[in-house]
Amino acid sequence: MDFAALSRRRLIVTGLPALILGLSLRPAHAAPPPRTLTAMREFAGGVAPMNGRVLLDIPPLVENGNSVPLTVSVESPMTETDHVAEIALFSERNPLPDIARFRLGPRCGQAWVMTRIRLGDTQTIHALARMSDGSVRAASAELLVTLPACIEG
Repeated sequence: MDFAALSRRRLIVTGLPALILGLSLRPAHAAPPPRTLTAMREFAGGVAPMNGRVLLDIPPLVENGNSVPLTVSVESPMTETDHVAEIALFSERNPLPDIARFRLGPRCGQAWVMTRIRLGDTQTIHALARMSDGSVRAASAELLVTLPACIEG
């Protein structure tokens, strides 16, 4: 009898339902907390963000919240009349909602930034891009953090 295979089978049979239950109990697309909404509204300057043109690339499963890589790119010709002026990142569960802000201009050539951030818990990250015409574009990504950072006390 192969005990290693039996253990794997038992793990799959007992672990898979627990994983499915855990994922189904997470709140589906809950609204961001008030402090995050306030920070995002201040950045947008009263303009309602529209989805599209922003791509937020971040791993959906993060083992260590101390250094999480992410990339934000925005579709834009980056000309004098049509370019990305600023990109901002916001967190729902970190001690402070503002993660980073990047000022861009037409000389950048492309609207693309890459950085590493710290995450305090499983949460949704929001990326907003202010365009030269005053419009604001948005994208968000949900991620699961197994070892959180930014924990106080």
